[in-house]
Amino acid sequence: MARILFIEPDRILGANAKRIMKRAGHGVDWHVDPQAAMDSADSIRPDIVILDLMLASRSGVEFLYEFRSYPEWSEVPVIIYSSVPAEEFNADYIGFNQLDIAAYHYKPAATIAELLRSVDRILQPVSR
Repeated sequence: MARILFIEPDRILGANAKRIMKRAGHGVDWHVDPQAAMDSADSIRPDIVILDLMLASRSGVEFLYEFRSYPEWSEVPVIIYSSVPAEEFNADYIGFNQLDIAAYHYKPAATIAELLRSVDRILQPVSR
């Protein structure tokens, strides 16, 4: 079971995705507000973060820069799940590689099932 920090501003999508991820056996801490998500990261110690780039109070990129500034969160995998096409994100933000994004899902073309497969793939223990 993974502890997922999920930042999604759409309440309907967020509630449905949380329900599906919980049914798959994951613990999900869902937030609409990125500051609330940042505050809760201390207590839940997420295994992975799923984040939209289009947030109300600040951009997802700003959230990521702050999140990555804490040493204890620098290695936590991040999945972007956004309506912003990956090409547009890459063009706008030179720091894409610097932010260590593990996967990028374009909402109009991705399902929650695909998102879960990414979570499982990223968190799968590496065989030696």
